[in-house]
Amino acid sequence: MKILLVGSGGREHAIAHRLAVSPKCTELFIAPGNPGTFQCGTNVDISADDISSLLAFAKTSNIDLTFVGPEQPLALGIVDAFESEGLTIVGPNKKAAQLESSKAWAKAKYDRYKIPTAGYQEFHDLDSAIEYVREKNTYPMVIKADGLAAGKGVTIAQSMDEAVNALNDCFVHQIFKDAGQCVVIEDFLQGEEASLFAFTDGDTVLPMISAQDHKAIFDGDKGPNTGGMGAYSPAPVFTPDVQQKVMDRILNPLIEGFKRDGIRYKGILYAGLMIDDLGDPYVVEFNIRFGDPETQIVLPKLTTDLVDVLVAISQNTLHEISLDWLKNYSVCVVMAAEGYPGSYEKGRKITGLNDSSDSNSFVYHAGTNQSEAGEFFTNGGRVLNVCAEGNSLNDAISSAYQRVSRIQFDGAYYRTDIGQKGVARLKPAV
Repeated sequence: MKILLVGSGGREHAIAHRLAVSPKCTELFIAPGNPGTFQCGTNVDISADDISSLLAFAKTSNIDLTFVGPEQPLALGIVDAFESEGLTIVGPNKKAAQLESSKAWAKAKYDRYKIPTAGYQEFHDLDSAIEYVREKNTYPMVIKADGLAAGKGVTIAQSMDEAVNALNDCFVHQIFKDAGQCVVIEDFLQGEEASLFAFTDGDTVLPMISAQDHKAIFDGDKGPNTGGMGAYSPAPVFTPDVQQKVMDRILNPLIEGFKRDGIRYKGILYAGLMIDDLGDPYVVEFNIRFGDPETQIVLPKLTTDLVDVLVAISQNTLHEISLDWLKNYSVCVVMAAEGYPGSYEKGRKITGLNDSSDSNSFVYHAGTNQSEAGEFFTNGGRVLNVCAEGNSLNDAISSAYQRVSRIQFDGAYYRTDIGQKGVARLKPAV
């Protein structure tokens, strides 16, 4: 089977690796890919959002199955374009993709389907938004750009000044461009965050292993949000009881509601959740694709052939699939460029990538470039995803940070507390 994977980040490197090990995959193409995906298949120099060129490539190359990694091409309607030409592609169509591409649209669906989430209001101008903030006067308060903002469009405002600054960023400074023309202001949810991915063909929902992302740039969850600074899996806060609640109250009602509304959602569901002290889950957000960097530690646990799963989604036979998982712990530490999530320099030489004999650790490329001489250089904000596995969470954390210590580039930054929330939860009560 000839497979096309769309995307270029660390998530796509992890997906490419799982696809490449499948005996069903005879050829794998990654568009545009990166120096890591090059090790898994053939990189194709087509941007992930160049839908017409991707479509032409899929047709001329006789691609049997296309899978989309990032949200942007899904929001632009790549699935609609491919399906209109009779090509098999796994992912939600443009209408269903609004689950991530429009927070206001998604929140309205949660209300309609009685899915637990934070209270909210949406605004299309600065004055009414500021008036609402002033009258509400309850902090923290969550302010979100409505559209896609690469994980950076959310502010947890601790004061009126912070809220006004966030609103000005959207409406006045327009730092999120069209994504900030509508703003959703939410009540702050108390609890601990966790992520759950699931496969769905529009009828059946198969949950994956839980994970916990670390969005903030600094240790202790301080500073601005990023695309994700690290993750670990499974998340101890996500007990079997919590998972059943998520299935009963969130994932299944969402898919059933979509069906009633004539929306066919196929592909990956990514539920970003808040778990309160009673173990009750609330939706923080939904994404329409695998998360990054959670994918890098969840997919390696999957022992079921990923190609079989994707084919079942495309053929509406997911109910015939059983997912099998490794039982170990896994951790991902993101090595970022100095200045991220703000401005940063590219082109800094990376050394030590292969300086390890630890078979329990591995590195996914996220924002790198490779010279003709074979040297690696930084080429993005999140540069590398350093991952490790272990029989205990502490073992996995230790292996990941040991591998991190061997990798160098000027200005390299990473959080030092990835996984510590999980360690605290796993400690026996004294």
